[in-house]
Amino acid sequence: MAKRARFLLIPIIFLLLTPAAAPGSRGPTDQVRETVDRVIELLKDKEMDSGKRRQMLSSLIRKRFEFRIMSQQVLATNWKKANPDERDRFVTLFSDLLENTYMERIEAYTDEKVEYVNEKVRDDRAIVETIIVTKTADIPIRYKLVMKGDEWLVYDVVIEEVSLIRNYRSSYREIVMKDGIEGLLARMEEKVKEMNETSKKAEK
Repeated sequence: MAKRARFLLIPIIFLLLTPAAAPGSRGPTDQVRETVDRVIELLKDKEMDSGKRRQMLSSLIRKRFEFRIMSQQVLATNWKKANPDERDRFVTLFSDLLENTYMERIEAYTDEKVEYVNEKVRDDRAIVETIIVTKTADIPIRYKLVMKGDEWLVYDVVIEEVSLIRNYRSSYREIVMKDGIEGLLARMEEKVKEMNETSKKAEK
């Protein structure tokens, strides 16, 4: 089920510990809902050019995700060992990798329903809990967010108790132990290049 749920991740790519957001302000659930609604709206527009739709989806998703914090948590202790250039390269490659990995799955959206179940807020961190209702199962998805300015940005997604960050951290740790940070970056560059070429062919 977890594997199947991951295929639905961003297609529809969050209990109160502190006082609720001030009246009129956009809380974490509101902001996640705005992004999800906009994504679904784009996916339902079958008249739109596929290339243009991908660009708009990419822009929406990148604005709602905090890739630098995601990268720090994925690399964990290896983040401190990496130099500034390696960190910047990792953030860029990890962002591209996530986008490429899930774009096709986003575009495979088939009118599933999203329910917003609960919200927790503690200082500048929040959790928004949702359920994706499909014809065959209800899939719980938890978004972890951090406040940046006036925006709540996603830094982890937990699907059926499986954390996206933990998944990548485990596999990347093994690569760094064997090949070092540079070895990991080389593999990521190759993977992103391969995915970009596949994507271009699919658009032709």
